[in-house]
Amino acid sequence: MSLNNAILFHGSTLVVEKPLVDYGRPELDFGPGFYLTHDREQAESWAQTKAGRLRNGKAVLNIYRFDEKTFSEQLAYQRLVFADYNQEWLDFIADSRKGHSPWQSLDWIEGGVANDSVISTVDAYVDGFISAEQAIGQLVNERLRHQVCIRQQSIIEQFLTFEQAVIL
Repeated sequence: MSLNNAILFHGSTLVVEKPLVDYGRPELDFGPGFYLTHDREQAESWAQTKAGRLRNGKAVLNIYRFDEKTFSEQLAYQRLVFADYNQEWLDFIADSRKGHSPWQSLDWIEGGVANDSVISTVDAYVDGFISAEQAIGQLVNERLRHQVCIRQQSIIEQFLTFEQAVIL
């Protein structure tokens, strides 16, 4: 998934002009960090879901520009990209959910979301009810929901620019 000076979205209940990577839970798909997506609809849906959990919560779509070209020229960052739901992605998510922190040495992780449509398959695999082959067989037909987790603050500061926030 190449982003090429992309527009990225972050669904929230807040305007996030200055994102922080230290915010987040370690049991998330790709660990703590700042999560974004190139899928506007997905970010809007997430913002509305979060707002629905709060009384009088407002859904906010934060929009950013990411300088992919300059970022890709940097060799100092550890980057992992999952192009689809595959064995590597499944094992990474499983390790994350088991508390093994596979993301610890990574600065940028990009790939599919373990959302409601795939989480039961992931959980069945993590709990040992189905094999990796069975899990992959079930996931192969799922539409990949894109996410990026930025885990290094300097990436945000150097390559991510806040454009605007839209109240949904």
